[in-house]
Amino acid sequence: MKLAYWMYAGPAHIGTLRVASSFRRVHAIMHAPLGDDYFNVMRSMLERERNFTPVTTSIVDRHVLAQGSQEKVVDNITRKDEEEHPDLIVLTPTCTSSILQEDLQNFVERATEQTRCDVLLADVNHYRVNELEAADRTLEQIVRFYLQKAAKKGNLITQKTAQPSVNILGSTTLGFHNQHDLRELRKLMGDLGIHVNVALPEGATVDQIARLPQAWFNLVPYREIGRLAAQYVQTEFGLPLVTTAPMGVMATAQCIREIQQVLNDQGQGVDYEAFIDEQTRFISQAAWFSRSIDCQNLTGKKAVVFGDNTHAAAMTQILAREMGIHVVWAGTYCTSDADWFREQVSGYCDEVIITDDHTRIGDAIAQAEPSAIFGTQMERHVGKRLNIPCGVISAPVHIQNFPLGYRPFLGYEGTNQIADLVYNSFTLGMEDHLLEIFGGHDTKEVITKTLSADTDLGWTPEAQKELNKVPGFVRGKVKRNTEKFAREQGFPTITVEVMYAAKEAVGA
Repeated sequence: MKLAYWMYAGPAHIGTLRVASSFRRVHAIMHAPLGDDYFNVMRSMLERERNFTPVTTSIVDRHVLAQGSQEKVVDNITRKDEEEHPDLIVLTPTCTSSILQEDLQNFVERATEQTRCDVLLADVNHYRVNELEAADRTLEQIVRFYLQKAAKKGNLITQKTAQPSVNILGSTTLGFHNQHDLRELRKLMGDLGIHVNVALPEGATVDQIARLPQAWFNLVPYREIGRLAAQYVQTEFGLPLVTTAPMGVMATAQCIREIQQVLNDQGQGVDYEAFIDEQTRFISQAAWFSRSIDCQNLTGKKAVVFGDNTHAAAMTQILAREMGIHVVWAGTYCTSDADWFREQVSGYCDEVIITDDHTRIGDAIAQAEPSAIFGTQMERHVGKRLNIPCGVISAPVHIQNFPLGYRPFLGYEGTNQIADLVYNSFTLGMEDHLLEIFGGHDTKEVITKTLSADTDLGWTPEAQKELNKVPGFVRGKVKRNTEKFAREQGFPTITVEVMYAAKEAVGA
C-alpha cells in the first residue's frame, strides 16, 4: 500500500468489487470508512449504468471503532440478503479497514447461519496485491467455491458438450472495452463453429460455474484477470488453456491456430486456414491498410507504448511487425508479471520499462520525444503537456474510453479499430500546425510543454516571439532542446542568440 495521487492499478478491494459486480445476482459488502466508498460512483459514471451498482458500504465510523464491527457487518449482510435475494454476497475490507485486524471470516460464518444466499470473504492480501491481482484471485476463489459446492451436492457434470465449446474467462466491468471484446469473441467463436459454454464474470450467474468442466477448452483473452481460475479448472478437470489475446491481425490468427490445435488434439479435425485467410483479406481492413500509401507514411516514425501487460504487449507487436512503426520503448505497470512482458516485446522495441511510477514514465516520454504515444489516460495527460498525440489503449481510462458505440479491440473487427486509432493518433498531431498555417485559430502564445510546473529559466520577449514562429507540432521539442542547452551552458535567460546557438549545437 502506498499513497499517491495517481496509481495505474487501484487498491485490492477495487479488483474484488469489479469481479463481484460483474456477476448477476451477486452483491458485495465493502467494510470501509468514508472515503473508500467511491466504487459505486466510479462504476455508474464510467459504465453509464442504468441500474444501481450492487455494492453496499458497511461504514467504519467512530461507533464501530468504539464498539466493534461484528454486529454492523452481520446486520448489513442479512439485510441485503432479505432485500436483494442474491445468490452470493461477497464481503471485502479495504486497506484502511484492514488495519483494524478484525476476524471478518468469523463475521461471514455468523452471517451464513442467518442467510439464504452464500457468503464469501474475499481472500486477498489487501496490503500486498493491487486491483488486477485481487480481481484474478477473487474470480478464482468464487469459481473454486462453486465447483467444490457442486461436487459435494453431486450436481457437477464433467461430460463434454456434444459440439466444441469454450469458456471465456476474465471479462469484467470497468475493463478496457471488455464488453465489446466479449461480444466480438462470441461472434468469432460462432464463426468457428464453437459454442460459448460459459463467459465469466461479466453478465453471468454463479450457478453457471458448475458448467465450466463441460467445455472443450478455456480462453483467457486478458492476462491480468482469469488466469488463476482457468488454471484451477485445468488442474482439476484437464481443460486445455488458450491465453493468446486475439489482438491484431497476426495474434488473432495465432489464437485461432491454437484453438484449432486444441480441438484437433481432442479428435475434432478442424481446419481454420481458409477462414483466417478470408478474414485477414476481406474483413480486417488493417491488413490492407498497412500496405497502403497512407500507412506507408508512418513507416519508421517513433512511438512509445505503456499500459497493462495484455494491451501494451499486443500494441507493441502490432506497431512493429504489422505497421512498420519504430517503438522506442515499451512498458507495463504490471510489475508482478514482468518476465512475460519482456519475453513478448523482445525484438519489437529498443527498450523495456517495467514500473508503476508514473513520474518515471512521464520523464521517459519527454526524453524520447516520440511522434505518438500509446498508453493509458495518464500518458494522454503527459502527451497534452508535451504536445504529443496519444492513443489510449489500456486502463486506467477516462469516460471517453467507455464508448456507447461498438469498439472492440479483439478479433478481426478489433484490428480495424486499432488501425484507426494508430493512424489518427499520428495524423492528428499535425492539426495545430495546419490550423495555424490556414488561419483556423489565433496563433498560440508560447506553450509550456514540460513535465515540471516551474522552470529556472526566463525567456526574453524577443525569444518568445521567435519561438512562436516555430510550427506547433515541433514547438515543444524546440523549447525543450533550447532550455536543455541553456542549462548546460549556464545561461539564466534565453535570448534569440541563445536559441540560435542551441539550434547550431543540435545540428538543426
